[in-house]
Amino acid sequence: MPTIPLPQDPDLGQLRNQARELQRAVRAGQPEALALVREFDPAPPAQATFPLSAAQLILARRYDFPSWARLRRYVQIISERSWTPGTPPPDTEPLPDRFLRLACLTYSNDAAADRAGAARLLAEHPELPALSLPVAAACADVDRVRAFLDADPSLATRAAGPHGWSPLLYQAYARHDPAISVAATVATARLLLAAGADPDDGRFWHGLPTPFTVLTGVFGGGEDDRPWFGWSIPFARLLLEAGADPNDGQALYNRMFGLDDSHLVLLFEFGLGRGSGGRWHRLLGDALESPQIMLRNLLYWAVSHDQRARVALLAANGVDVVTPFGDLRRGMNPRTPVEEALLNGHGELAASLIALGASPPRLELVDAFVAAVMGGDSTVVRDAAPAVLAAVREARPGLLVWAAKQGHQNTPELLLRAGFDVNSYGRSDGPFDDPWHTALHVAAGEGNLPLAEFLLAAGADPSLRDKHYQSTPLGWARYFAQQPLIDRLEPVTPEP
Repeated sequence: MPTIPLPQDPDLGQLRNQARELQRAVRAGQPEALALVREFDPAPPAQATFPLSAAQLILARRYDFPSWARLRRYVQIISERSWTPGTPPPDTEPLPDRFLRLACLTYSNDAAADRAGAARLLAEHPELPALSLPVAAACADVDRVRAFLDADPSLATRAAGPHGWSPLLYQAYARHDPAISVAATVATARLLLAAGADPDDGRFWHGLPTPFTVLTGVFGGGEDDRPWFGWSIPFARLLLEAGADPNDGQALYNRMFGLDDSHLVLLFEFGLGRGSGGRWHRLLGDALESPQIMLRNLLYWAVSHDQRARVALLAANGVDVVTPFGDLRRGMNPRTPVEEALLNGHGELAASLIALGASPPRLELVDAFVAAVMGGDSTVVRDAAPAVLAAVREARPGLLVWAAKQGHQNTPELLLRAGFDVNSYGRSDGPFDDPWHTALHVAAGEGNLPLAEFLLAAGADPSLRDKHYQSTPLGWARYFAQQPLIDRLEPVTPEP
């Protein structure tokens, strides 16, 4: 039985209750509880007198902690700095707090309308920066920031506002006014840092272990591509010069989806990939990835998504681009970067990795077929034995969905000729086979009308719903404002 991650917003009281429930279940002889004990304690105490301390140890090991004390300490650290966005505001929310809540990214239901609402609120109440240092910082109002700090320098380190953040965090996450100048941005941050603001300040989003830091906010990005700070590079440089750790795992994650590498160039300049991970790693230990594993994870994404310039940049800064991805947190991956490149149809990237020292791979039959079909080789289906096609379908049931997003333009057609189900579920964010959504969902969200027409003609069912949002392809087209797809799918999608 494998270990599992702690849930979001971990709570010591709930964990103690889980331990008591496990103790009672073991004493009652419940098979699942006894199996759990056998898995995580080779020499457990007697069932009839199974103590609470033993149940706590089993629970800690189940969550991948060596002891209950380590688990308890971890949750205490997380809870002290936790941040749970999306909590409904109080009915009597102060106006400055309302402004900050609308103005700042929270990575939870962020909307451009919120930022526009913050801008309107500020226009209606221009006195807001004079009422609160966090608001003055978010607005980069240098004169008012200076006045607040001259009156009370301790305000620079005081948690306040709707999220309990420091003023520097509010400045880093504010996105209500893209016209704020670089001079005001840097001057504001410099004043806060001179008064003692922590350039490495951060919070644990929903109690998850990778902190959202000041740098994270400055660099923006994320799965839904939140906007960067208008002057991200000079702002980030100032933070790094003040001591912010460049090994910022959340910033690396949030920016990996795009192609801009300016943040990586800057972070490498200040030591990205070196050292032990700084203050956050000292706090959380192995719960956080090491700087080296952070970069190998970034390399994996870059290789699987054909980000050639990023792979070259990582290689130039000493990241291992040759050996297998055996150190990824998602599980042991025996494949090398060049093998991953080929399996995702990125032949030119594979050639560049070989030029960097990787050995040309020898792929087994199933992998060789996947590499060829992802690269658009139209002969591979014709020449493959039926047993190979069956083995590919069994090994990669979600391949059609990934191919709809990432493969060669004729790969979906080749896969259907190879016997793949046009309505199969998979993932389009990476080469994984979790049953999340269909290829038609991908075409709808991407606005790929030719692909949608091909899939519909091949029998794609427009009424199927994805497993996360319970939405049809039409719903995806509407969400991503893909009008041609909306027009095509509305007549063929049954009303709920």
